[in-house]
Amino acid sequence: MPDQFDALCARFFDCTVQRNVSMAQYTSFRTGGCARALVEPRSVEALQNALFAVHEYGIPYEVIGNGTNLLVSDAGIDAVVFHIGESMRAIRQENGLFFAEAGASFSALAKRTVECGFMGLEWAAGIPGSVGGAIAMNAGAYGGEVAETVHRITYMDATSGTLVDEAPAEEMFGYRFSAYRAPDRIVVSAAFSLMPDDGGAKARMAEYTAKRREKQPLAYPSAGSTFKRPAGNFAGALIEQAGLKGVRVGGAEVSSLHAGFIINAGGATSTDVYNLIRRVQRVVHAQSGIWLEPEVRLLGSFSNLDEQ
Repeated sequence: MPDQFDALCARFFDCTVQRNVSMAQYTSFRTGGCARALVEPRSVEALQNALFAVHEYGIPYEVIGNGTNLLVSDAGIDAVVFHIGESMRAIRQENGLFFAEAGASFSALAKRTVECGFMGLEWAAGIPGSVGGAIAMNAGAYGGEVAETVHRITYMDATSGTLVDEAPAEEMFGYRFSAYRAPDRIVVSAAFSLMPDDGGAKARMAEYTAKRREKQPLAYPSAGSTFKRPAGNFAGALIEQAGLKGVRVGGAEVSSLHAGFIINAGGATSTDVYNLIRRVQRVVHAQSGIWLEPEVRLLGSFSNLDEQ
């Protein structure tokens, strides 16, 4: 439907529009095929108008932030990808709350709060995702998680385009899950309520940052922890016990530094990463009876793929 698609793109007012964009540029794995179009709204109103347009034309869409928890198929995505990025990344402090737009770096928000004399987000220093992405998956580390500090969330109902501002109920969050996820709900901003620094926030942030540098393979492209933590256990420990550290499929590798990470060790494709995820799941299940559930979100088709 080239004519229809051209007409659709003309409707993306106040947006940056790129055609046939490699998603390897927009994901932390640095893999993946092309999206039909990548659209970056410059404002909330621009996002609303763009959503109305894709609904009107019946063209599928996806929403991404920093792409740090995504694996995009090598075949690409036959959809419009809305990138909530640099144009929606403001952070401000007001009346004891910290407000952040969805495109803001979650790590930058954490550092800002500590610099301003507050505590509660120290654990988030070094997390590469956006505020919107962190809320969507209830990101967490070192005993902390988003649900503990987020005070209000403004999201867009993706069907109607209506903006909703609410204080989230406890049941809206779970382990690496929240009800504020695209495509149904698109986070546009949030307010965080924090406690005054007890004098140790900077030290704790420095400690967590040092631990990440020491124990995580930050020199390689990855999506962070590949698997969710199974009840009563740790994914990395189960993978290591299964003898999978350093195992490779093509350019994808189970990190020899931290088995909970699958990395792009050089020249990996999304198919390599996917097949390695599947191998890890099978071997760990055969040895422990535990089926590891990925944290990574898959975009595009991964059907009919298996280990090569």
